[in-house]
Amino acid sequence: MADVFTHPWLGGLFGDSETEALLSAEATLKRLLAVEAAYSRALGVVGVVDKNTANETAEHILQFSPDMAELRRGTAEDGVVVPALVTALRTGLPLRCEKALHIGLTSQDVIDTATVMMFKQVCDLFAKRLEAVTGTLAALNEIHGNKWIMGRTRMQAALPIAVSDRLSIWTRPLAELLERLHQQQACLFRLQLGGPVGTRDSIGANANEIADQMADELGLINSGVCWHTNRSAFADFANWLSLVTGALGKIGQDVALMTQQGVDEMRLSGGGRSSAMPHKQNPILAELLVTLARYNATLVSGMHHAVVHEQERSGTAWTLEWIILPQQIMTTGRALVASNTFLEQIETIGSDAPIA
Repeated sequence: MADVFTHPWLGGLFGDSETEALLSAEATLKRLLAVEAAYSRALGVVGVVDKNTANETAEHILQFSPDMAELRRGTAEDGVVVPALVTALRTGLPLRCEKALHIGLTSQDVIDTATVMMFKQVCDLFAKRLEAVTGTLAALNEIHGNKWIMGRTRMQAALPIAVSDRLSIWTRPLAELLERLHQQQACLFRLQLGGPVGTRDSIGANANEIADQMADELGLINSGVCWHTNRSAFADFANWLSLVTGALGKIGQDVALMTQQGVDEMRLSGGGRSSAMPHKQNPILAELLVTLARYNATLVSGMHHAVVHEQERSGTAWTLEWIILPQQIMTTGRALVASNTFLEQIETIGSDAPIA
């Protein structure tokens, strides 16, 4: 069992096909080729190579379909996919176009930029999902906000509160995290262009102009600097992902407690069956949110280890990101879908009469 997100039956609980598609090999390859094509075109715009040659090269790149088995073998040998990809791209490429293909770039430029492009797609999706969750919470507040439940501290009955008080506790962190996501984008959605040692010397005197052209084509920001070893934006994004699942996990934990027999502060229209006790209706999705929150909390520490990139570029901390971040993204994507699903299953919350 290598992956619960795509497992034949565990995927029914953990899977999120929309997020998975953004992380797929096919989507990743498309972004890698887009970066290479944008670089070729930029070389033509600034006059490093003939513009027609640059455009011809870019079209060749975008239409190319490499052999995945060859990319796998190349990655095993080189540690990254880009050398094998560039070798494959040279197949059928006219000799006049070779000077417009990858010259001056390094593998990390291509992979980091493609990764940031993926982050941008993920953030767009997750922002919409966060808005959907807060919208569902607002709808619940309209219906049930004036009802009453027992406020609890340290899991003991404290004083009565309105349902709207509990719902606002759930909603505020999510609204803050949505705003925080928008604030992070200037640091996160940055083009990576540094060349072999991050100085841009191999790209030439037009490096910043080339970066401007690439950033414009790819919908990214040219920050003017290389960030090969500065992974703070990635770590911040990992923190954000964990905070989202943490906020949703808090909702899941509360719901699991509120639906307990004997507490009965909430009723759900859906639930999981027990193989031995048919009278039970288990709050599966609420429990799942707690699990996903705890899993993401364990992963985020690994991203802080990945901040330590030695010297000008790392082959160890960098690849650690490849293992951890997709798991965090899948975890967060599933949590956002699951939370909205079970919030829509809420039939009743609280009591119309004040609690004594």
